[in-house]
Amino acid sequence: MVVIGAGPTGVTAATLLAQYGVETLVLDRWDAVYPQPRAVHADDEVVRILARLGVADEFAAISRPARGLRLIDDARRVLVEFGRDTSLGVHGFAQANMFDQPALEALLRTNLARHRHASLLGGVEVTDVAAADDGRMRVTYADRSTGVEHAVHADYVLGCDGANSLVRGRIGAAMTDLRFRQRWLVVDVETAADLDQWEGVHQVCDPKRAATYMRIGATRYRWEFRLLPGETAEDFDGLSALTSLIAPWIRGVDARELELIRVAEYTFRAQIADRWRRGPVFLLGDAAHLTPPFIGQGMGAGLRDASNLAWKLAAVIHGDQPPSVLDSYARERKAHAAQMIALALAVGWAMTAGGRFGNALRRLMVPRLGVLPGIRAKVTDGATPALRRSRYVVASRARRGLAGTLCPNPLVDNVRRVDDEIGAGFALVTATPLRDVQRDLLTRRGAAVVDAGGELAAWLRRGRATAAIVRPDRTVMAAGTDVERLVALVPAFRPTGYDEVGAPARGSLVTDG
Repeated sequence: MVVIGAGPTGVTAATLLAQYGVETLVLDRWDAVYPQPRAVHADDEVVRILARLGVADEFAAISRPARGLRLIDDARRVLVEFGRDTSLGVHGFAQANMFDQPALEALLRTNLARHRHASLLGGVEVTDVAAADDGRMRVTYADRSTGVEHAVHADYVLGCDGANSLVRGRIGAAMTDLRFRQRWLVVDVETAADLDQWEGVHQVCDPKRAATYMRIGATRYRWEFRLLPGETAEDFDGLSALTSLIAPWIRGVDARELELIRVAEYTFRAQIADRWRRGPVFLLGDAAHLTPPFIGQGMGAGLRDASNLAWKLAAVIHGDQPPSVLDSYARERKAHAAQMIALALAVGWAMTAGGRFGNALRRLMVPRLGVLPGIRAKVTDGATPALRRSRYVVASRARRGLAGTLCPNPLVDNVRRVDDEIGAGFALVTATPLRDVQRDLLTRRGAAVVDAGGELAAWLRRGRATAAIVRPDRTVMAAGTDVERLVALVPAFRPTGYDEVGAPARGSLVTDG
């Protein structure tokens, strides 16, 4: 397996594959972590993925729970507030978490190095991805310091190489423009001073100068301001030039107490690739989709891609499932990513719709967003849409069905959480006792059995079910009251021991040149 790109998406995919015993090489153009901060938010669903990588405690040490999102007008009056619970939520983590991306990437790389089936090669430029004579894929790359060219052959290639993806072009994919393009100024500041602001994300809904403010860490703050026509980042290259923009948030604080970390211009876009796969080559993260940052889901979407695809690849490589199961990746993830982009665009419209009429309409409509159940579920509770039907999402006819949604992650014995009980494979979560023959069948297929009580039993009842099949990525494959049928539906996937000492690697790599 070759993963191109060592950002959060690429390293997450490589780590999950290594945990399944798949030999994986990550190629990246940078020798070290890219030092500039970019992504700053992860919801509890995404932190749950980080926990599966084994970095939950390390992430907690570098992150800060946030209290949610406020949309405010140009006079800083609150139009609507989507509060988030800073205590542990349904997935076992705070619902909104702020962090510095370079710090996250550093811990992800350190964690990757613990896995003997994964390696990371930095300082190289991937120049080509093409089919080789042996039926595999040939990835060609050059050392950036010497120019010497090398190649590696692999069964599968994951293109996690960002918005300007080379892999996307090689598989004949193109970005579909969703008609959103705005230039914004991003400002990162460090200070020990207390700015005395609400501990959540502030979105300023102002057609003249939309803006965002958030506290990232104990001493780190970020502002984002929409640039006006003719403005560039060079117009705001120091604190004195920024004072007029950040003044509403630093009243009572001497500007000399602020250290400017960076000022940069970004173009926020909404785009999605028309194709996510060609044969054994897949697109993940920004190579497949670009989400405006208004709901903080850009990086998270890439980690969701990795979580969705890694176990499917492992199941195919280990021979538990046929290659056709990989078709479900794009079917599930593309629709989900499109829905999250649409939500981000809705918030972006609420912030930036212009003119006197736009302001009047905003004051009328935006406060009503907080009482719409669908919007509140996505923004306040962080619940993302259910995955669409596929080979691994078998929806029932019941309303409020559980298929395609995430299984919750409560404590089952006051010590261990559901994710610990499930492990790396499938599980049947059941409130109905199983017969010995049913348990034996699930064991042979590599699935765990989680006896549902308390919060899990209540979750099943709300979904009008007595049992649910939970996939390795914690998505519900199917749920209902016919336990016999559900037991029969559980796919074979036997991940136990894949990354134990002495276990052979699968999907080996061949180098040449």
